[in-house]
Amino acid sequence: MTIAGRRALVTGGASGLGEACVRALVGEQARVLIADLNEDKGQGLARELGTGARFRRTDVCEEADVLAAIEESGGLDLVIHCAGIATAERALGKDGPLPLERFEKVLRVNVNGTFNVVRLAAAAMAKNEAGPDGERGVIVMTSSVAAFDGQIGQAAYSASKGAVAAMTLPLARELARVGVRVLAIAPGLFRTPLLAGLPEEAMKKLAETVPFPARLGEPAEFAGLALHMVRNRMLNGEVVRLDGALRMAPR
Repeated sequence: MTIAGRRALVTGGASGLGEACVRALVGEQARVLIADLNEDKGQGLARELGTGARFRRTDVCEEADVLAAIEESGGLDLVIHCAGIATAERALGKDGPLPLERFEKVLRVNVNGTFNVVRLAAAAMAKNEAGPDGERGVIVMTSSVAAFDGQIGQAAYSASKGAVAAMTLPLARELARVGVRVLAIAPGLFRTPLLAGLPEEAMKKLAETVPFPARLGEPAEFAGLALHMVRNRMLNGEVVRLDGALRMAPR
């Protein structure tokens, strides 16, 4: 799929990986709707980028919010879904078992929220005029290396990102009939707001765990892969690790 002039929705687009995708898409002349809960950052980014981007406060778990974002986009050609939350809590901690509602919250946002965006985006894309090879849309989801080698304390997060990885192929197979491709990226350690608050020494130690290049990934590198996925029509149903060959140790 070509990118210039396309109607794009980026969830979690106000910061981190999502922000990098917004910037990359606007740089390629796409029309981008930034969907995020952070109004200050989202509106600020939209103002900075000018006419190529707009912001709408969106809870990805709420059908009405996602439908409103799609409507404001004037239809939809591509989605890069970056919205999600990360936690690090043991199933059995010092104070006893992890409260079930905290586990459920992670799954609700990362799994239900992802599926909610995909199902509603696919319905909108199915109405598009078919392009080359019958293509009508592209959806790129965000999984994580924690889906495959999660660490101690990541049971909830790993379960949620594992679900995203697991749904990628069946969704791609199902939506092939309407010409919508579905993919996922499983990033490793990236320089995002989640890690930005760590001391420099802690960041350095994290970077040393990456075989090559021995550093944290840059959000622009995630965005570069996402845009390549959009362009390359033979990429479908695949989860691509973007991690510098990182395989996380148990802790």
